[in-house]
Amino acid sequence: MEGNIIIGIDPGTNLLGYGIISVKGGKASISAMGVIDMRRCKDIHEKLGRIYERVKMLIDNFHPQVMAIEAPFYGKNVQSMLKLGRAQGVAIAAAISTGVKVSEYAPRKIKMAITGQGAASKEQVSSMLQHIFNIQSEAMLPYLDATDAVAVAYCHFLESRKLPTDRVSTDWKDFITKNKSRIVSPDKNKP
Repeated sequence: MEGNIIIGIDPGTNLLGYGIISVKGGKASISAMGVIDMRRCKDIHEKLGRIYERVKMLIDNFHPQVMAIEAPFYGKNVQSMLKLGRAQGVAIAAAISTGVKVSEYAPRKIKMAITGQGAASKEQVSSMLQHIFNIQSEAMLPYLDATDAVAVAYCHFLESRKLPTDRVSTDWKDFITKNKSRIVSPDKNKP
């Protein structure tokens, strides 16, 4: 993740949050955060077009290597979930069209990564990010969608620092093959 830029997206058709973090020296810092406000637009297809254009513009301006996006969660309102899925799909299409890799994270995983609690509130996530990134209160945006997007990007940063999956072994033979340099062979001269 050294020298990388991650764009985080909190999908929505009224307010879509975005957060951009830069990674240098093993540390993440916020480059930008905000919302794409489409509340005045009533036509869903126009909203989707705006999401595509604005997300693509963010990608063109910041040149991220990866987009981390929140997966829609299963709720009681099917129509809301469909709208979120459309917004997510359009944002992903903007990333794919520019060659940006996409990683998707469940809301509980994001909250767990930021606060240590999968059921944390948006306010708790925002407060923790304010502490992590040392953001002054007056610099905080009134929209929690923006901090949710930063949370998605930061979750990706934290996940990318974990042990790569190609080093994870499925059995002892596989472990020995992949970790020969870590295995100490017994000295045959000692009892």
